[in-house]
Amino acid sequence: MKKTYKLENLDCANCAAKIENAIKETEGVVNASVSFMTQKLTIETEADIDEIMAKIKKIIHAVEPDCEIIF
Repeated sequence: MKKTYKLENLDCANCAAKIENAIKETEGVVNASVSFMTQKLTIETEADIDEIMAKIKKIIHAVEPDCEIIF
């Protein structure tokens, strides 16, 4: 399953790269892409998306505390 989400308050390209790399290492994630320019997160997963999103939210807040995922 492939989903795209809007990221709000993503402040720098370096943080976007850190978030992308951490999400790619998450169990159940096939591929992930974070675009600083478009402020979008694209995730491809084989597992339950709700379970994965809980992990992704923790990753994003650890790297960029003010960043929010818009569903």
